[in-house]
Amino acid sequence: MGDAVHLSHEERKHLIQAARVALDEIDLHDIPIVAGTGASSTRESIKLCIDASKAGADYVMVIPPGYYAGTMLSNIGSVKRFFMDIAQASPVPVIIYNFPAVSGGIDMDSDLIVDIIRSSPNICGVKLTCGNVGKLTRIMGQVSTADFQKRYPRSCTSPFRAINGFIDFLLPSISVGSSGAISGLPNIAPKSCVRLWDLSQSSTTAKEAAELQHMIALADGVALKIGIAGMKLLLHRKYGYSEKPRLPLLPMEETAADVLNSPFLTELLILEGKL
Repeated sequence: MGDAVHLSHEERKHLIQAARVALDEIDLHDIPIVAGTGASSTRESIKLCIDASKAGADYVMVIPPGYYAGTMLSNIGSVKRFFMDIAQASPVPVIIYNFPAVSGGIDMDSDLIVDIIRSSPNICGVKLTCGNVGKLTRIMGQVSTADFQKRYPRSCTSPFRAINGFIDFLLPSISVGSSGAISGLPNIAPKSCVRLWDLSQSSTTAKEAAELQHMIALADGVALKIGIAGMKLLLHRKYGYSEKPRLPLLPMEETAADVLNSPFLTELLILEGKL
């Protein structure tokens, strides 16, 4: 839960290997593993992609490096080159990860993302943790057309996918081409979030889907405020996992934990217990 950036190279490999073994042991051989491999340099990101592939990852997700964000933003071609170089060198397909809050404010617009996709056949998707439904719509409005796919064929066999970084706008995004969400909230309410996904696939359950989306969006708003430390504490209370994030992040102090009693979170967790 948000600790990838604080893991060593060896820990990353062990984590991927352990995930693959755990899935295979329960006959989930077809469930793919997506490994985060973004780093501060192109060379390190490529090495992480290679290591992840060897460890059993099926896809890699790469965030732009934010350490020299100002310099990169002054020459946006450097962001494009970063992804093109990694996509060309990666042994597995690459997912672009747009998350401006943790990448020094680098927020790739739809034009840049589509330009990178055109230039890099090994890019198979984009994760948008910028909460921008319009951006997702513009991307899918171009890359999902038959003409685009003919002119810019993918080297990966799976179709191009756009993925939400927040689950609070899953329902409206489905109608414009989203393939789902990779979000923090499903850590504590997985059944409710899967229920929302199932409801979003049918027009006959629109009212129930909208009601559940409202509930999940309100709870996700709390989850965004409590951050890594708050989510860790919730997971500790619910499942017994360690409440401690990797240093330099500190655990949430109990005196600040009253926010975890939010009625929005409480309502969702009550529903979760019933599913």
